[in-house]
Amino acid sequence: MAVKIRLRRMGAKKTPFYRIVVADSRAPRDGRFIEELGYYNPLTEPKTVKIDNEKAEKWLKNGAKPTETVERLFKSSGLYDNAEEETAE
Repeated sequence: MAVKIRLRRMGAKKTPFYRIVVADSRAPRDGRFIEELGYYNPLTEPKTVKIDNEKAEKWLKNGAKPTETVERLFKSSGLYDNAEEETAE
């Protein structure tokens, strides 16, 4: 089973709000998911990103592939910096 970390669109028309979820790659964008890792709100100033780093690191170690957008959010929130420090120890 190919597992992806991706955005799930929520909110009303013209007011998007996204949840960062782990889902089977064959599942629909807003369909069934395995676990929720956090959220992303692009409408606030500055943009709000909340990620559970422990859960995200666990899924990345288990082979889940983040989409390009989620990977960018992980880098901006410093998730990859934490993962590199732990592997260096």
